[in-house]
Amino acid sequence: MISITRVVYRLRGILVSIPIIFSIFSFSLETEKDLIIWPLGLFIFISGLFLRIWAQQHLHYRLKIHKRLTVTGPYSLVRNPMYIGNILICSGLTIISELLWILPITLFYNFGLYSLVIRYEEVHLIEKYGESYRKYKEKVPRWLPKKLNPKNLGLLNQYFCQSLVVEFPILFLLLPYIIKEIID
Repeated sequence: MISITRVVYRLRGILVSIPIIFSIFSFSLETEKDLIIWPLGLFIFISGLFLRIWAQQHLHYRLKIHKRLTVTGPYSLVRNPMYIGNILICSGLTIISELLWILPITLFYNFGLYSLVIRYEEVHLIEKYGESYRKYKEKVPRWLPKKLNPKNLGLLNQYFCQSLVVEFPILFLLLPYIIKEIID
């Protein structure tokens, strides 16, 4: 029998897009304060993108590099910086859509979705890395950092350019919102 967490894990890329797709095609109850909405939305979106680039440098998810348990960079602060980056990106896009009323729904939905995904991943990571992942899991929080150590952040490393290239297409997510703003 297939578990719900496995299905959600496998379909996470499609499932996360549901509120985004809605926010592209809905024009109902928009907040028309472009001088606030766009800068705020872009700031949150870009913050999520930079978090993904920073995490990608250490995780090497889409880079053709041997995978190992990642505990450096943002992974020294939280266990799921890529998903936090995704939530920021989705939140930024929701704000840019001018549908501020859907922002709490987007946040709740993304948090719930990624909580299920993480449950599935954690079982897999314990199987793959054993005791080293258990220790990491005890030491590093899932969502919010306990403390910041600026000496071990590893903001830039030799994978920065590759990470930038693989994360660059995320910028194309802004295109439908720009078109929506033009036609509205």
